[in-house]
Amino acid sequence: MSAVLAEAVVPKAAAAAPQQVALVLLGTGVVGGAFLKLLCTPVAKRLHLVGAANSRKQQTEATQLAARDLRERLRREGAPRDDAALLSALDEHHAALKVIVDATASAELASRHADWLARGYHVVTANKSLAGGQLPGWRALQTARAAGGRYGDSATVGAGLPVLSTLRRLCDCGDSLLTLEGVFSGSLSYLFNTYDGSRPFSELLRDARKLGYTEPDPRADLSGEDVARKLLILARNAGFALGSDEVLVESLVPESLRELSTEAFLARLEELDEPLAALHEAARARGQVLRFLARLNQRGRARVGITEVSPTHPAARLYGTDNQFALTTTRYHTQPLVIQGPGAGPEVTAQALLGDILALG
Repeated sequence: MSAVLAEAVVPKAAAAAPQQVALVLLGTGVVGGAFLKLLCTPVAKRLHLVGAANSRKQQTEATQLAARDLRERLRREGAPRDDAALLSALDEHHAALKVIVDATASAELASRHADWLARGYHVVTANKSLAGGQLPGWRALQTARAAGGRYGDSATVGAGLPVLSTLRRLCDCGDSLLTLEGVFSGSLSYLFNTYDGSRPFSELLRDARKLGYTEPDPRADLSGEDVARKLLILARNAGFALGSDEVLVESLVPESLRELSTEAFLARLEELDEPLAALHEAARARGQVLRFLARLNQRGRARVGITEVSPTHPAARLYGTDNQFALTTTRYHTQPLVIQGPGAGPEVTAQALLGDILALG
């Protein structure tokens, strides 16, 4: 047998086995609850949940963590929330990879991401408050990423659509983002895809809230601030050092409704109808439709707000809660690179969290 043939029949060394992962879940709300369900699937067999917490209570006891109704149990029982105890449970586990999963929207928790990374933990998150917040926080995050653990942030933009990964790959290949435009909110996509003037906007908004498309307080969506955070995350990953005050955000919430309690705001939703009906009618008279767009131009100017577009515009042809991201780069210049698909929903967001964890090793 020739040496070449002999070499060919020698079994190759088995690939290194995937590493075991210990994780703590912060936030057991809608997204966190969907993530807990994914931990019960075969693909998550090497993931070990060593702690879980909502805003008030936590659990680190193994048999309790294994319960399929963990989310419901945490609502009524568990130790008082103590993040130091949660991190101790993570430190004590034998797994090589130790991950903190932030499935909240808490700015206070997000402010700790950089510290966790610097201490060697990996952080996987759907929380946009740090990366899409004040510029110093973004810079601290980048410093910590360079020196500490890895940061999984796929779930922060597009509910796991391959937007950030595509943008980073383009930039790593020497391409440069020139402009960015799109519909970055599943709830606002649904509202303006549906709104045709035949039903009051307030009625559609109540429907969207019942379907779970909006936050419990819809002003979190209507203000445009969530879209602005996503735009900042994308722009910063493309090299635009934008501060949060450099994004022009045009809110759909009138000044008179901004400081009310959630209950009071919901009781006055009809006050949204007349202004939006007037905008819709003006757009219709010009042969246009309304969409809530995010835009970034080549000079780094960024805007988020309601915009008239033609019926042939890509954003006018969306369905349901679809998000759309149109990236024009030095190499995708004649036509933009368009990424489109469902951009809202706990299941796809939780899947993005899981995917980032599994990609760690």
